Amino acid sequence: MHRLRHGLLQAAGWLFYLSLLAAIAMALPATLFDSQSKDFIFLVGIVGIWRYSMGATHFVRGMIFLYIVYPHLRRKVRKLGKAADPSHVFLMVTSFRIDALTTAQVYSSVIEEAIACGYPTTVVCSLVEMSDELLVKALWAKHNPPKHVTLDFVRIAGTGKRDGLAFGFRAISRHMPDDRAVVAVIDGDTVLAEGVVRKTVPWFQLFGNVGGLTTNEFCEVRGGYIMSEWHKLRFAQRHINMCSMALSKRVLTMTGRMSVFRAAVVTDPDFIADVESDSLQHWRLGRFKFLTGDDKSSWFSLMRLGYDTFYVPDAAINTVEHPPEKSFLKASRKLMYRWYGNNLRQNSRALGLGVRRLGIFTSIVLFDQRVSMWTSILGLTVAALASFKFGMGVLLAYLLWIGITRLILTLLLSCSGHSIGPAYPVILYYNQIVGALMKIYVFFRLDRQSWTRQDTKLSRDMASFQGWFNTWSSRTMTFSAGSIFVAVLLTMV
Repeated sequence: MHRLRHGLLQAAGWLFYLSLLAAIAMALPATLFDSQSKDFIFLVGIVGIWRYSMGATHFVRGMIFLYIVYPHLRRKVRKLGKAADPSHVFLMVTSFRIDALTTAQVYSSVIEEAIACGYPTTVVCSLVEMSDELLVKALWAKHNPPKHVTLDFVRIAGTGKRDGLAFGFRAISRHMPDDRAVVAVIDGDTVLAEGVVRKTVPWFQLFGNVGGLTTNEFCEVRGGYIMSEWHKLRFAQRHINMCSMALSKRVLTMTGRMSVFRAAVVTDPDFIADVESDSLQHWRLGRFKFLTGDDKSSWFSLMRLGYDTFYVPDAAINTVEHPPEKSFLKASRKLMYRWYGNNLRQNSRALGLGVRRLGIFTSIVLFDQRVSMWTSILGLTVAALASFKFGMGVLLAYLLWIGITRLILTLLLSCSGHSIGPAYPVILYYNQIVGALMKIYVFFRLDRQSWTRQDTKLSRDMASFQGWFNTWSSRTMTFSAGSIFVAVLLTMV
């Protein structure tokens, strides 16, 4: 009954969306579709070519990896048999301020995987609260693991996830793992799917230079319909982009929800230092530590240390998403602020590693991350400015174009294996415009960081003048950049 109701709602949503596109098309002046008319304008600009070619390249590369390259590599891994088995598996979970129900789901899945994988396994629990430790002990007694599965607790102060990771890595170092041992780093809201350990650990023996790999994500959202669809869309896009980058063994983030590393990596003092106390020296904002973005720090550290990164699309995890606000608009902006800040803080210094280390395609992708904040809002800005001079028909034509192209992009996302819904085209465009505006805002305020799960913000001991200068210089540069952008487009229009 639930599935039937869901199917009917989906069908009604698609029908409404297509009807809306038809209504916009009927409202347009007929001359806009007449190629002989003076009102007919067909302009493919450099920016349009760049944006759509980047998207098309990612999609084609992703499909090649997902349906051609990865199946071939998986057969090679299977041929290795026991030779690909690790000597020891460490499953490290970090938990802080997560509800008891989610914590129980997470640790139950981790303990079950530790038992089912069949390898010598240690579950490392990096915890803050005694209640979590008691809950884990109760679950451990309930599952009664065999002797080759052991439990190790690491109690830390609630000073942030980076400290939790660093203490956990040092605890693993004390076990003195050998070169064939692997470490899975799991977030406290990540439920492991069946078989995820056996699907991920053999790749380190096939690829001798892969230092870390990450997994496919699905989600359960404790929020409304739009919030749920927004997260699911993000994971579908992530899946295709990860597949694209895995083709070059340059996956751009070691996702904090679950990534797997060589034990030799996480026990490296340089890697631990990068994760624990990463910082950036900014020409205007000075030096500041990274509060969030441990997944980006671990990726950058792997690149700097000379390792490759990989993605395993058929190894799945399920994350339990708790929106930071009840309002979709507030929650999405808050999450974008954190995600895009993490991305931009790593971007410039990642490009500094050079083409020889990163490869041509990865360098282009990193460059595109810097310019996409402006190219993403160029079309809407030009259409809005042009409508004042040439009439509302220009804006309606732009909206029709957006509606059709986002519908096509949504249909392409179905090739990822993730489900799609009628809200996706609208959410895609929302992400494009609001996401670009958030990137612009964050780009000039890279030192401002905060967690969304707990009320923790970066505190910097600065002189009053330095704080005043940082605040007002950020505001001035944001206003100046926006004014120049609009002025240039206004002149062109």
